[in-house]
Amino acid sequence: MSADTKATDDAAPVKEDTWDIVRTVLIALLITLVFRTFLFQPFTIPSASMEPNLYEGDYIVVSKWNYGYSRHSIQFSPPLFKGRLFAQDAKRGDIVVFKLPRDNKTDYIKRIIGVPGDKIQMRNSQLFINDELVPVIDKGPVTAKYGNAYATVQQENLRGVSHLIQDLRYEPQADESEVFIVPEGHYFVMGDNRDDSLDSRFAAYNGGVGFVPAENLEGKATMVLISWNRGASLWKPWTWLDLRWDRFFRSLH
Repeated sequence: MSADTKATDDAAPVKEDTWDIVRTVLIALLITLVFRTFLFQPFTIPSASMEPNLYEGDYIVVSKWNYGYSRHSIQFSPPLFKGRLFAQDAKRGDIVVFKLPRDNKTDYIKRIIGVPGDKIQMRNSQLFINDELVPVIDKGPVTAKYGNAYATVQQENLRGVSHLIQDLRYEPQADESEVFIVPEGHYFVMGDNRDDSLDSRFAAYNGGVGFVPAENLEGKATMVLISWNRGASLWKPWTWLDLRWDRFFRSLH
């Protein structure tokens, strides 16, 4: 046997091994894409706008099937189709992840406050839906996370959906608003940290969110999987002591 023939024979197993690795990686990527598109997708909370229910550094799980599927359900939002497949309406009180309407790229998380046809207004720090005051119960003062300011925690009842909100101070831009009529096919969203949230109270042309098209919904936030303080990460074992163990596997509502 010549040296050339032997080299060719030795190369065959190497080529097979390389293809097996590539095939395994492609299958894993496909499974991950399908899982993230149709079932669950993880997100990290980057700000304090959803305190006291979600904190910066919470790593949450979002279910993808609750509202059906749009192009924003798929990674990078490819323009494959318009509208939603298997569409289901979001409900008041749902915590949703959506693509910011003014760029269709940035992921935002807020709570659904108004559904199509609702009239929404803030009056003297109080929320009115269809001219009815949304009832709240004061739960006492707390220290705002990552700050020295004191906030009041309140329990808000959105017609049967009860959750906590946080009131930091009187902010005219946030606590006094015009009347918003939610158009068909859109939602009005707000952060639970009412005085520290850029949401539907602020128009898109002023850098806000505005009304959120139903097509932009990516899914419903269901659980805090893990949580860490600023600077901590699962990929940095030396920071694990900064994990907030008490927030692991906390359901969201």
